[in-house]
Amino acid sequence: MSLATKDLFSVQGKTVVLTGASGYLGRTMAQALLLNGARVVALGRSARLEMLSQEWRSRFGESSVATHRVDMYDLKSLAQTLDQIVANEANVDVLINNAHELGNATGFNIKAGQLEEATFDHWFRNFVGGAFWPALTTQKVGPVMKAKGHGSIVNISTMYAVVAPNPELYRGTEKINPPGYSAAKAAMLAFTRYTASFWGGFGIRANAILPGPFSNTEDITENSVRSSDPFLDKLRSRTCLGRLGQPSELVGAVIFLASDASAYVTGHALAVDGGWTIT
Repeated sequence: MSLATKDLFSVQGKTVVLTGASGYLGRTMAQALLLNGARVVALGRSARLEMLSQEWRSRFGESSVATHRVDMYDLKSLAQTLDQIVANEANVDVLINNAHELGNATGFNIKAGQLEEATFDHWFRNFVGGAFWPALTTQKVGPVMKAKGHGSIVNISTMYAVVAPNPELYRGTEKINPPGYSAAKAAMLAFTRYTASFWGGFGIRANAILPGPFSNTEDITENSVRSSDPFLDKLRSRTCLGRLGQPSELVGAVIFLASDASAYVTGHALAVDGGWTIT
Protein backbone atom coordinates (compact mmCIF):
# COMPACT_ATOMS: atom_id res chain seq x y z
CA MET A 1 0.00 0.00 0.00
CA SER A 2 1.28 3.45 -0.93
CA LEU A 3 2.00 5.70 2.05
CA ALA A 4 1.42 8.87 0.04
CA THR A 5 -1.57 10.83 1.33
CA LYS A 6 -2.99 11.21 -2.16
CA ASP A 7 -3.17 7.42 -2.43
CA LEU A 8 -4.10 6.51 1.14
CA PHE A 9 -7.10 8.83 1.24
CA SER A 10 -8.11 8.43 -2.39
CA VAL A 11 -11.71 7.78 -3.40
CA GLN A 12 -10.87 8.33 -7.06
CA GLY A 13 -12.93 5.98 -9.21
CA LYS A 14 -14.90 4.55 -6.29
CA THR A 15 -18.68 4.24 -6.55
CA VAL A 16 -20.46 5.49 -3.44
CA VAL A 17 -24.13 4.94 -2.62
CA LEU A 18 -25.27 7.79 -0.36
CA THR A 19 -28.69 8.12 1.29
CA GLY A 20 -30.01 11.44 2.51
CA ALA A 21 -27.96 13.11 -0.21
CA SER A 22 -30.11 16.25 -0.42
CA GLY A 23 -30.01 16.99 3.31
CA TYR A 24 -27.91 19.47 5.27
CA LEU A 25 -24.96 17.12 5.82
CA GLY A 26 -25.59 14.77 2.91
CA ARG A 27 -25.20 17.32 0.15
CA THR A 28 -21.81 18.36 1.54
CA MET A 29 -20.72 14.71 1.71
CA ALA A 30 -21.78 14.24 -1.90
CA GLN A 31 -19.90 17.32 -3.06
CA ALA A 32 -16.72 16.26 -1.22
CA LEU A 33 -16.85 12.77 -2.71
CA LEU A 34 -17.39 14.16 -6.21
CA LEU A 35 -14.59 16.70 -5.79
CA ASN A 36 -12.27 13.83 -4.91
CA GLY A 37 -13.12 11.76 -7.96
CA ALA A 38 -15.80 9.38 -6.70
CA ARG A 39 -18.96 8.47 -8.57
CA VAL A 40 -21.96 9.14 -6.32
CA VAL A 41 -25.29 7.33 -6.46
CA ALA A 42 -27.45 9.73 -4.47
CA LEU A 43 -30.78 8.96 -2.83
CA GLY A 44 -33.02 11.64 -1.35
CA ARG A 45 -36.62 12.63 -0.77
CA SER A 46 -36.43 16.39 -1.17
CA ALA A 47 -37.16 18.16 -4.45
CA ARG A 48 -33.79 19.84 -3.84
CA LEU A 49 -32.14 16.65 -5.11
CA GLU A 50 -33.12 17.46 -8.71
CA MET A 51 -31.51 20.90 -8.51
CA LEU A 52 -28.40 19.43 -6.90
CA SER A 53 -28.25 16.74 -9.56
CA GLN A 54 -28.13 19.34 -12.33
CA GLU A 55 -25.46 21.30 -10.47
CA TRP A 56 -23.30 18.21 -9.86
CA ARG A 57 -23.58 16.97 -13.44
CA SER A 58 -22.68 20.38 -14.79
CA ARG A 59 -19.66 20.63 -12.52
CA PHE A 60 -18.36 17.07 -12.42
CA GLY A 61 -19.71 15.48 -15.61
CA GLU A 62 -22.79 13.49 -16.55
CA SER A 63 -21.33 10.15 -15.55
CA SER A 64 -20.18 11.32 -12.12
CA VAL A 65 -23.55 11.10 -10.42
CA ALA A 66 -26.81 9.15 -10.54
CA THR A 67 -29.75 10.42 -8.49
CA HIS A 68 -32.82 8.59 -7.25
CA ARG A 69 -35.58 10.61 -5.65
CA VAL A 70 -37.43 8.28 -3.30
CA ASP A 71 -39.46 8.54 -0.12
CA MET A 72 -37.66 5.98 1.99
CA TYR A 73 -40.71 5.48 4.19
CA ASP A 74 -42.24 3.79 1.15
CA LEU A 75 -40.31 0.61 1.84
CA LYS A 76 -41.49 -1.13 -1.32
CA SER A 77 -40.32 1.77 -3.48
CA LEU A 78 -37.03 1.96 -1.57
CA ALA A 79 -36.38 -1.76 -2.08
CA GLN A 80 -37.14 -1.43 -5.80
CA THR A 81 -34.83 1.58 -6.08
CA LEU A 82 -32.01 -0.31 -4.38
CA ASP A 83 -32.58 -3.30 -6.66
CA GLN A 84 -32.36 -0.94 -9.63
CA ILE A 85 -29.11 0.55 -8.33
CA VAL A 86 -27.56 -2.88 -7.83
CA ALA A 87 -28.65 -3.92 -11.33
CA ASN A 88 -27.32 -0.74 -12.98
CA GLU A 89 -24.06 -0.24 -11.10
CA ALA A 90 -21.30 -2.63 -12.09
CA ASN A 91 -19.33 -1.70 -9.01
CA VAL A 92 -20.25 -0.38 -5.54
CA ASP A 93 -17.34 0.30 -3.21
CA VAL A 94 -18.90 2.37 -0.44
CA LEU A 95 -22.33 2.62 1.18
CA ILE A 96 -23.07 5.65 3.37
CA ASN A 97 -26.26 5.40 5.41
CA ASN A 98 -26.95 9.04 6.19
CA ALA A 99 -30.72 9.48 5.81
CA HIS A 100 -32.77 10.24 8.92
CA GLU A 101 -35.73 12.59 9.35
CA LEU A 102 -35.14 15.31 11.95
CA GLY A 103 -38.42 17.14 12.51
CA ASN A 104 -41.83 17.11 14.10
CA ALA A 105 -42.69 13.78 12.50
CA THR A 106 -39.93 12.10 14.51
CA GLY A 107 -40.77 14.03 17.68
CA PHE A 108 -38.25 16.86 17.53
CA ASN A 109 -39.21 20.17 19.13
CA ILE A 110 -42.83 19.30 19.89
CA LYS A 111 -44.37 18.39 23.23
CA ALA A 112 -45.64 15.08 21.86
CA GLY A 113 -42.03 14.04 21.30
CA GLN A 114 -40.93 14.11 24.93
CA LEU A 115 -40.56 10.89 26.93
CA GLU A 116 -43.84 11.27 28.77
CA GLU A 117 -45.87 11.64 25.58
CA ALA A 118 -43.84 10.17 22.69
CA THR A 119 -46.20 8.36 20.34
CA PHE A 120 -45.78 5.05 18.59
CA ASP A 121 -45.45 6.91 15.30
CA HIS A 122 -42.49 8.96 16.59
CA TRP A 123 -40.77 5.82 17.88
CA PHE A 124 -41.56 3.93 14.68
CA ARG A 125 -40.31 6.62 12.32
CA ASN A 126 -37.08 7.01 14.29
CA PHE A 127 -36.38 3.28 14.24
CA VAL A 128 -37.24 2.95 10.55
CA GLY A 129 -34.77 5.73 9.74
CA GLY A 130 -32.13 4.84 12.31
CA ALA A 131 -32.17 1.05 12.13
CA PHE A 132 -34.24 -0.40 9.31
CA TRP A 133 -33.12 1.81 6.42
CA PRO A 134 -29.43 1.00 7.07
CA ALA A 135 -30.33 -2.68 7.43
CA LEU A 136 -32.21 -2.71 4.13
CA THR A 137 -29.57 -0.80 2.17
CA THR A 138 -26.87 -3.06 3.60
CA GLN A 139 -28.89 -6.16 2.75
CA LYS A 140 -29.37 -4.96 -0.84
CA VAL A 141 -25.94 -3.45 -1.58
CA GLY A 142 -23.80 -5.72 0.59
CA PRO A 143 -23.88 -8.76 -1.72
CA VAL A 144 -22.24 -6.66 -4.47
CA MET A 145 -19.37 -5.93 -2.08
CA LYS A 146 -19.20 -9.57 -0.94
CA ALA A 147 -18.91 -10.72 -4.56
CA LYS A 148 -15.95 -8.35 -5.07
CA GLY A 149 -14.30 -9.20 -1.76
CA HIS A 150 -14.14 -5.66 -0.40
CA GLY A 151 -16.24 -2.67 0.54
CA SER A 152 -16.82 -0.01 3.17
CA ILE A 153 -20.11 0.73 4.95
CA VAL A 154 -20.34 4.03 6.83
CA ASN A 155 -23.32 4.59 9.11
CA ILE A 156 -24.03 8.16 10.23
CA SER A 157 -25.16 7.88 13.84
CA THR A 158 -24.97 10.61 16.52
CA MET A 159 -23.18 11.47 19.74
CA TYR A 160 -26.53 10.76 21.42
CA ALA A 161 -26.08 7.09 20.63
CA VAL A 162 -23.41 6.94 23.36
CA VAL A 163 -24.35 9.77 25.74
CA ALA A 164 -27.73 11.13 26.81
CA PRO A 165 -28.90 14.63 25.90
CA ASN A 166 -28.31 16.98 28.82
CA PRO A 167 -31.73 18.20 30.03
CA GLU A 168 -30.21 21.56 31.00
CA LEU A 169 -29.72 22.32 27.32
CA TYR A 170 -33.44 22.11 26.69
CA ARG A 171 -34.82 23.62 29.90
CA GLY A 172 -36.54 26.93 29.23
CA THR A 173 -36.54 26.39 25.45
CA GLU A 174 -38.98 24.94 22.96
CA LYS A 175 -36.39 22.41 21.82
CA ILE A 176 -36.97 18.70 22.41
CA ASN A 177 -34.67 15.83 21.49
CA PRO A 178 -36.94 12.76 21.46
CA PRO A 179 -35.91 9.51 23.17
CA GLY A 180 -36.61 7.48 20.05
CA TYR A 181 -33.79 9.21 18.18
CA SER A 182 -31.09 8.21 20.67
CA ALA A 183 -32.45 4.68 20.91
CA ALA A 184 -32.60 4.23 17.13
CA LYS A 185 -29.08 5.55 16.61
CA ALA A 186 -27.76 3.30 19.38
CA ALA A 187 -29.37 0.42 17.50
CA MET A 188 -27.50 1.59 14.42
CA LEU A 189 -24.23 1.25 16.34
CA ALA A 190 -25.11 -2.31 17.33
CA PHE A 191 -25.94 -3.06 13.71
CA THR A 192 -22.62 -1.54 12.62
CA ARG A 193 -20.71 -3.87 14.93
CA TYR A 194 -22.79 -6.86 13.84
CA THR A 195 -22.09 -6.16 10.16
CA ALA A 196 -18.38 -5.67 10.85
CA SER A 197 -18.28 -8.99 12.70
CA PHE A 198 -20.20 -11.14 10.25
CA TRP A 199 -18.94 -9.64 6.99
CA GLY A 200 -15.33 -8.91 7.89
CA GLY A 201 -14.34 -12.25 6.38
CA PHE A 202 -15.62 -11.01 3.03
CA GLY A 203 -13.35 -7.97 3.14
CA ILE A 204 -16.18 -5.62 4.11
CA ARG A 205 -15.64 -2.99 6.77
CA ALA A 206 -18.49 -1.33 8.68
CA ASN A 207 -17.97 1.78 10.79
CA ALA A 208 -20.05 4.60 12.21
CA ILE A 209 -19.60 8.35 12.55
CA LEU A 210 -21.01 10.14 15.59
CA PRO A 211 -21.65 13.77 14.64
CA GLY A 212 -21.93 16.30 17.41
CA PRO A 213 -23.81 19.61 17.21
CA PHE A 214 -24.17 20.63 13.59
CA SER A 215 -26.92 23.24 13.29
CA ASN A 216 -28.45 24.00 9.90
CA THR A 217 -29.55 27.36 11.29
CA GLU A 218 -25.96 28.55 11.45
CA ASP A 219 -23.80 28.14 8.36
CA ILE A 220 -20.99 30.38 9.58
CA THR A 221 -17.88 31.35 7.69
CA GLU A 222 -14.66 32.77 9.02
CA ASN A 223 -15.88 36.35 8.68
CA SER A 224 -19.57 35.90 9.52
CA VAL A 225 -21.36 36.75 12.76
CA ARG A 226 -22.60 34.01 15.06
CA SER A 227 -26.31 33.60 15.66
CA SER A 228 -27.40 34.98 19.04
CA ASP A 229 -29.85 32.12 19.60
CA PRO A 230 -29.55 31.21 23.34
CA PHE A 231 -29.98 27.52 22.54
CA LEU A 232 -27.06 27.60 20.10
CA ASP A 233 -25.03 29.42 22.76
CA LYS A 234 -25.70 26.48 25.11
CA LEU A 235 -24.61 24.00 22.46
CA ARG A 236 -21.39 25.91 21.80
CA SER A 237 -20.50 26.11 25.48
CA ARG A 238 -20.94 22.36 25.90
CA THR A 239 -18.19 21.52 23.38
CA CYS A 240 -14.48 21.58 24.16
CA LEU A 241 -13.88 23.75 21.10
CA GLY A 242 -16.58 26.24 22.07
CA ARG A 243 -18.36 26.21 18.73
CA LEU A 244 -20.70 24.27 16.49
CA GLY A 245 -19.50 22.07 13.68
CA GLN A 246 -19.74 22.87 10.00
CA PRO A 247 -20.68 20.22 7.41
CA SER A 248 -17.24 20.52 5.78
CA GLU A 249 -15.72 19.37 9.08
CA LEU A 250 -17.53 16.04 8.85
CA VAL A 251 -16.31 15.04 5.40
CA GLY A 252 -12.76 14.28 6.53
CA ALA A 253 -14.10 11.38 8.57
CA VAL A 254 -16.24 10.27 5.64
CA ILE A 255 -13.28 10.27 3.24
CA PHE A 256 -11.13 8.47 5.81
CA LEU A 257 -13.63 5.64 6.28
CA ALA A 258 -14.43 5.40 2.58
CA SER A 259 -10.77 5.17 1.57
CA ASP A 260 -7.90 2.72 2.10
CA ALA A 261 -6.57 4.98 4.86
CA SER A 262 -8.94 3.06 7.15
CA ALA A 263 -8.24 -0.36 5.63
CA TYR A 264 -7.75 -1.95 9.07
CA VAL A 265 -10.54 -0.08 10.85
CA THR A 266 -13.89 -1.82 11.32
CA GLY A 267 -16.63 -1.90 13.92
CA HIS A 268 -15.53 1.54 15.12
CA ALA A 269 -17.59 4.57 16.13
CA LEU A 270 -15.73 7.79 15.26
CA ALA A 271 -16.92 10.86 17.16
CA VAL A 272 -16.80 14.17 15.28
CA ASP A 273 -18.28 16.27 18.03
CA GLY A 274 -15.90 19.04 19.09
CA GLY A 275 -15.11 17.04 22.21
CA TRP A 276 -18.72 16.78 23.40
CA THR A 277 -18.57 13.13 24.49
CA ILE A 278 -15.34 13.35 26.50
CA THR A 279 -16.66 15.64 29.24
